[in-house]
Amino acid sequence: MRAAIAALFGDLAEPARTVVLDLRLPRVLSAFGIGALLAVSGVLLQALFRNPLADSYVLGVSGGSALGALLALLAGGSLWLVQGAAATGAILATLLVLALAHGGATVRVLLTGVVVASACGALVTLVLVLADNGQLRGMMFWLAGDLGWAARPWTMAATALLATVVVGLLARPLDVLATGETMAQSLGLNLARWRVVIVVLAGLLTAGAVIQGGTIGFVGMVVPHLVRIAFGTAAHRVVVPAAALAGGTLLAAADLVARIAAAPRQLPVGAIMALLGVPVFLVLLRRFEAARA
Repeated sequence: MRAAIAALFGDLAEPARTVVLDLRLPRVLSAFGIGALLAVSGVLLQALFRNPLADSYVLGVSGGSALGALLALLAGGSLWLVQGAAATGAILATLLVLALAHGGATVRVLLTGVVVASACGALVTLVLVLADNGQLRGMMFWLAGDLGWAARPWTMAATALLATVVVGLLARPLDVLATGETMAQSLGLNLARWRVVIVVLAGLLTAGAVIQGGTIGFVGMVVPHLVRIAFGTAAHRVVVPAAALAGGTLLAAADLVARIAAAPRQLPVGAIMALLGVPVFLVLLRRFEAARA
């Protein structure tokens, strides 16, 4: 910590300062930005669906992004082509969900997302089968979450900050949505319009995270619950910024574990996040079941 602070103020020797500023800091910024985007996306979807299992992967956005990226990798594309294909896949998946669920209730949007995600998962499996051994390693690391793909750390951090501010401004309608569709309609909220807004916004946030870091799960599902428990409130003016901070911090910590646990080898951060997220989710699930009993 002292070395990092000294490097920021120019009080560290040049080799160490280069390591901190050119290697460590960009990695932390990337992890923080990706984690914040996933956490805020999870807050949006849990408010819309009022479902504790809802997260940024429920709409098939992650699956579409993964499919696009793997197809680009299969074709031997460069980093920029892979990220462009991932963005295209995420956008197409979001549009497909909205088109198939057009005019339907929130439950229909959720079920449509599950179907699209399943279809994308099947196609991803086919791509993995078609890939040769040289391509397969890179594909598996991308699917498991790899911050080595993050090429624009400062852009990620700025995007996460902007997303937090924008979603924070939607705190009041999100609070209304979280009360249920009947109550929201009685208060004059246009459910159809807000459903599209939230799905598109959550899809864009997820796409931005997946493009830079691959598929990383559990952040959007677990972090909003932890924040609500820690602060003792479900008010989104508190939950949104707190989830962004907690999600970014959690993923940065998971990336640190991924880099040092099997050094000099680096583990996929998505796998570390899953190992951390599964027990936390089981504890939360038991807590919810006890509260409902």
